[in-house]
Amino acid sequence: MNSTGKIIGLCLFFLSSLMFTFPLYAEPLPDDDEPSLDDDFIFQAPTLIFEVPGFETRSLDDIFPGLSEDDKSDVMNGTGIRNAFEKNEPPTLIPAPNSGIDLLSSVMAKRPSHIIEALVVVPYNKRELDMLDIYNALRRIKNIQDYTITIRDNEYRMFVDTTRVESAQKRKPIPDPPPSDTLPYSETMYLCFIDRSMGDLYLRGDISISLYGITYSMTNFRDVSFSIFKIMRAERFSAILYIEPVKEGILIYSMSGLFLPGFIAQRVNLTSNMNIRITVLLDWITDSLRLEEESNHQELRPEVESLIRKGFLFR
Repeated sequence: MNSTGKIIGLCLFFLSSLMFTFPLYAEPLPDDDEPSLDDDFIFQAPTLIFEVPGFETRSLDDIFPGLSEDDKSDVMNGTGIRNAFEKNEPPTLIPAPNSGIDLLSSVMAKRPSHIIEALVVVPYNKRELDMLDIYNALRRIKNIQDYTITIRDNEYRMFVDTTRVESAQKRKPIPDPPPSDTLPYSETMYLCFIDRSMGDLYLRGDISISLYGITYSMTNFRDVSFSIFKIMRAERFSAILYIEPVKEGILIYSMSGLFLPGFIAQRVNLTSNMNIRITVLLDWITDSLRLEEESNHQELRPEVESLIRKGFLFR
């Protein structure tokens, strides 16, 4: 053994003797008590404090700083702004780069031939709405079929029926769920819209929650046919709604796109047909938000409010 090894060995022997040998001057322990430690030797762990990051409610200007005064007036008057453009044309409604909102990239990933953008702010009437209110409003799928459009002074229901279905494989209709009292991180639902002109439109609805708002994306997961003709392949239609509580009310920003072959697109007024359907969706979500506002505007104890949201009590 070299000198270094001897030194290490002696050190270990010395330390072990200290650990297992009682000092000669130690006082005898009490007969009936467990060994106690002096207060000076008690270790107290510091209290752990977790801070939830806070954030302020944003304004319309924070999210869309480039709007003119006329555009702001249109956004706030209930009808909102709608613009149509084709795949090689730039959009006009551009969220701030630091807003965290980018619907255009998701829509363009489907390689659409035609796109429609829309923006509206729904002012509050009786109370401010939160993200749970928005989430519950988005789940009222059956209500969409009730909305009408006016063509040549005649009213028509654009969608003959709108319903949830069990899954992409099992297309049995199921009812909308009762209002929820919890907000999920994400959710996927499967829908069937029976369109007056396009027939059965099977959609996958994906809800995702972010720090400031909720994104609701609808994409066709089956081909769309009219009579015996296939007019649109699966995954070629996308309608995305981004909804956020802002200082002025509830902001609804939409970007929608679809691809139709040129020989079909030339035979229909595609922009008008898309705009009609987007109008129905915007009217639906606006009225659904109003229903949430009406149904919960009275102050109730939290436990009573929870039972109402679960469907065990009624107002």
